[in-house]
Amino acid sequence: MAEQDIGARWRRLSPYFLSLLRIVVAFAYVQHGTQKMFAFPAPMGPGGTVPIHSIFGAAGIIETIGGVLLLLGLFTRPVAFICSGEMAVAYFKYHAPHGFWTLVNHGEIVAVFCFTWLYLSAVGGGAWSLDALLRRGPRT
Repeated sequence: MAEQDIGARWRRLSPYFLSLLRIVVAFAYVQHGTQKMFAFPAPMGPGGTVPIHSIFGAAGIIETIGGVLLLLGLFTRPVAFICSGEMAVAYFKYHAPHGFWTLVNHGEIVAVFCFTWLYLSAVGGGAWSLDALLRRGPRT
């Protein structure tokens, strides 16, 4: 009986764990965008940033703006879908040509971002998101 109670408790907490997953992964993701756009928290090689009118500039914009929206849980489903697509392009264009194994082609984080965002595009942002707050509406 106690085992069922623990399982039920964990299931009730799943919307909050989903939000934690979204927040933690979005925090890591947005850093990739700000690195490309603003050389923060670390520069992108000798030039510091990437040219804005390049594929890397487009990636930086998607990662920065999309990452902030995902961190907040605002427009989670469509933004996560776009970010998942961006990561799929990054993987197949820049990582997969260097080998099948993600450890060898350095595509581990790209694959994790891609499938995390794909998952969130299906399930939403969880209980702690602006999407959930907007769905609830004003309290009276």
